[in-house]
Amino acid sequence: MSQQLSLPNDIDFQKTKAAKVSVLSNSLLVVSKLIIGILTGSVSIVSEATHSAVDLLAALIAYYAVKTSGKPPDSKHPYGHGKVENISGAVEAALIVVAALWIIYEAVQKLYVETLPEKLEYGIVIMLVSTIVNIFVSKHLFRIAKITQSHALEADALHLQADVWTSMGVLGGLLAIKLTGLYWLDPVIAITMAFVIFKAGYGMTKKSIAELMDATMTEEDKNSIAVILQEHSMVRGFTNLRTRRSGSVCLIDVHLVLDKELSLDKVHCVCDEIEQRIKARFASSEVLIHVEPSVN
Repeated sequence: MSQQLSLPNDIDFQKTKAAKVSVLSNSLLVVSKLIIGILTGSVSIVSEATHSAVDLLAALIAYYAVKTSGKPPDSKHPYGHGKVENISGAVEAALIVVAALWIIYEAVQKLYVETLPEKLEYGIVIMLVSTIVNIFVSKHLFRIAKITQSHALEADALHLQADVWTSMGVLGGLLAIKLTGLYWLDPVIAITMAFVIFKAGYGMTKKSIAELMDATMTEEDKNSIAVILQEHSMVRGFTNLRTRRSGSVCLIDVHLVLDKELSLDKVHCVCDEIEQRIKARFASSEVLIHVEPSVN
């Protein structure tokens, strides 16, 4: 069982803190890559700067999303603000796709310019630093996203994970250019990285759309809920188990079959116990239980 945070305030704090780390690291990398890209004249480094700029925008969107999703329900949003995280993921995915297409366009133009990038050692250093930083930050974001079930942070982590691979690809390419002097390797590397970025954006788009369409939780999660229901000694059975996500919040409703001789107080206690067990398994969840009497 994965680690869980017990209180909503803990979840909101962890998500916001992780989003701030992502914004800070991306800001530094964007400025560094852009300066080095212009200095060296390397389109692959500039494409990486563009990728990091998209990551920064995504991090800012994720930061706004986790801040907004943590707001309590109000008269206009009685089910809370969790969907903003799903919308955030969809917007970030679209940005990834646009960035990939722009990189391809720029790289194709560069193929016809027989210019060897200069001062490649600077590019090699910044790509190495970028790879190391993004490995640590993406792992941190994935860990917090898993604990808090945050779609926005997961999308942001996927951005940085893609950046790790593209940075490693550009790093290898710059080393190859420095050793061989083949100018065309620079735009070819940029095009290759663009396809990697595009694939990540496509996968993220599918997931975001699925959750916006109220797709059910995973079979593993639903089985966990079923086990909780079946393990309670007072439960005779259950039907109509339905689940979906709204951002990091799990929305669960079920029809519970109890002994028809039970008092209303006892029925209430049973429902409370089951609700608490489900919330212990899913840190941020809303549970709605409809009770039906057993026929026996």
